[in-house]
Amino acid sequence: MRQSELSPVPGSRHRRKRIGRGYGSGHGRTSGRGSKGQKARSGGGVRRGFEGGQLPLSKGLPEKRGFVNIFRTEYDVVNVGRLDVFESGAEVTPQSMVEAGLASSLKKPIKVLGAGELNKALTVKANRFSKQARRKIERAGGKTEEVGIAKAGKG
Repeated sequence: MRQSELSPVPGSRHRRKRIGRGYGSGHGRTSGRGSKGQKARSGGGVRRGFEGGQLPLSKGLPEKRGFVNIFRTEYDVVNVGRLDVFESGAEVTPQSMVEAGLASSLKKPIKVLGAGELNKALTVKANRFSKQARRKIERAGGKTEEVGIAKAGKG
């Protein structure tokens, strides 16, 4: 077999369809673009969301627009009432909360919120506490300690 004898598999190569080359071509005259107008022209068409000059839906629904704070810290939330799974006098750390199934992982900082009741004296270490959570832990005879949040990308 020589290089000059090679050819593509039959049916794998197609001729380019030449449109707009007269009535007899089957795609003459309007060339499959319908009638005249902005969409029939080269480069024609309107941007996404354009409604012909009518006030676009995106502007008519102001609650769908707005500002998103890219620096927002997203916390893994643990309520005070769920801390009852620990023994009285225990030291509760973010690691022990993950092991007990109260928090999903250590990727997000942990914030303790005040929902529920606590009946044990615990030393709770977390990244943040709400005022109510701090008050309930201390009222039960425990202590709260804030541990810092490791910033991603700083190293």
